[in-house]
Formats: sequence, structure tokens, C-alpha cells
Amino acid sequence: MTTLTIDLPDNLAQDAGLLDQDAIETMLRENLRRRSVDELFDTMDRMAAVNEPAIMSPEEVADEIRTMRAEQRAKNAS
Repeated sequence: MTTLTIDLPDNLAQDAGLLDQDAIETMLRENLRRRSVDELFDTMDRMAAVNEPAIMSPEEVADEIRTMRAEQRAKNAS
């Protein structure tokens, strides 16, 4: 367990619920969840901003895999 020591005015600590360990834990967990969601949406926004088409379509990828497997089978048959 980690122990933190901070100096705050009493009324601020009381008003913010910082004198209750469960309240602090709840606030920290909510903040971490919120940051994770924010990061997800930021990443999605960056992905949506990319105007380039996919390098290969799913069909092209499947064709490449089939070709590679056929080449491997032919190589192993020799």
C-alpha cells in the first residue's frame, strides 16, 4: 500500500471528501476510468482523421495468405 502526505486547508480537505479513505479511493478510480475513456476517444478521433484508404482490403489480405500457404505447401512437397 502507498501512503501519501499532502498539506491542504482543513475546509478544502473536508469539502472534497479527502478525509475519508473510501471516498479518496472512489475519486481516484473514477478519475482513472475517465482518463481511459478520454484516451480511447482521442485515439478514435485521430484514427477518424486519417484520410488515407486502407493499404490492403480484407480480400487482398486473404488472397495473399492463400498464395503464401500454397507456396509453402509446394515447397514442403518438394
